[in-house]
Amino acid sequence: MAPSKNVAGTDDVVKIDKWDSGALKNALDDGAKKMFVDNLGYKESHLLMDGRLLLCTLVVAFAMFGLVWDYLYPFPESRNVLMICVISYFVLMALLTLYLTYMEKGIFLVALEQDRAMMEPDNKWVLSSSLRKYDVMYNLTISYTDGKTKEERVVSCSKCVASFFDENGVFCFDLFQSVLENLRQDLLRDKKKQ
Repeated sequence: MAPSKNVAGTDDVVKIDKWDSGALKNALDDGAKKMFVDNLGYKESHLLMDGRLLLCTLVVAFAMFGLVWDYLYPFPESRNVLMICVISYFVLMALLTLYLTYMEKGIFLVALEQDRAMMEPDNKWVLSSSLRKYDVMYNLTISYTDGKTKEERVVSCSKCVASFFDENGVFCFDLFQSVLENLRQDLLRDKKKQ
């Protein structure tokens, strides 16, 4: 395989342990994020992650409140407050698990494509991926929502991770970028047909 450009397009080489599926997935996700945000100039939306951070903040707040209350009013006196805090903690953790499972669904990027004239609503690009442990197939799904018509189109791709990494574990960004660009163009072509 010929040497290729890395993620940053500079001398910084992204090299990972090619047997670590988490590192493989993170490198590919970061490469996709780099293309959409840095190369194409889309604006990253953090609303999905803000929801997770809000739930996590509430979980920690209940735990900390219970800790402080128990310190100020030792156990027999703080029993009811501790019960409420513990029950709230587990309920919020269940909500957080549901949020991660049904809202985030492996989404690692929500990018907004702004209209050049700033007259139309933003188009939304949602990228999600999965790579199972001990698996070599990287599954990428790109969803495009037209800001004007609110019509959503989805395209998916499943490729072997060896297509984007050389034998030393160096990430070949230009190979991955061409796949991403083809998927993006497929979604935009569908838009033009309608």
